[in-house]
Amino acid sequence: MDRVLTPKDADFSARVRASFNRQQVMAALGVTLVKVDPGRVELELAFDPRLTQQHGFMHAGIIATGLDSACGYAAFSLMPADAGVLSVEYKINFLAPAAAERFLLVGTVVKDGRTLSVCQGEAIGIRGSERPLIATMTCTVMTVLGRGDIQQ
Repeated sequence: MDRVLTPKDADFSARVRASFNRQQVMAALGVTLVKVDPGRVELELAFDPRLTQQHGFMHAGIIATGLDSACGYAAFSLMPADAGVLSVEYKINFLAPAAAERFLLVGTVVKDGRTLSVCQGEAIGIRGSERPLIATMTCTVMTVLGRGDIQQ
């Protein structure tokens, strides 16, 4: 049975989208925000030969960067309107070479805490009808309150 996650801010989707649009690294990598639900965010990354490693696969660091943002925004979607978000830890497992036309990067909240939230990330390669799981991530995300140097 799926848990129902309730955002603390009714305008969570607009807040996530506005924050995502300020992330210059996502724009530089060509990552787009596809879907925002309470506790779940989907991003998409098109294959780009400029972002590959020596074998022509999308670089592991690029996949990790996208998954980190997907998990962070999944947690952010459940936070109060005045909160900021920071990742404090993650572990990633690469399961298959990142060889696809594009990648779906999904972040889902597993445990929504007051200060720390735990998220699960999945990178799925999309090539024709194939949808291999490329990587999984477990990410711990911190809710940041009362810090003027951390923008919402």
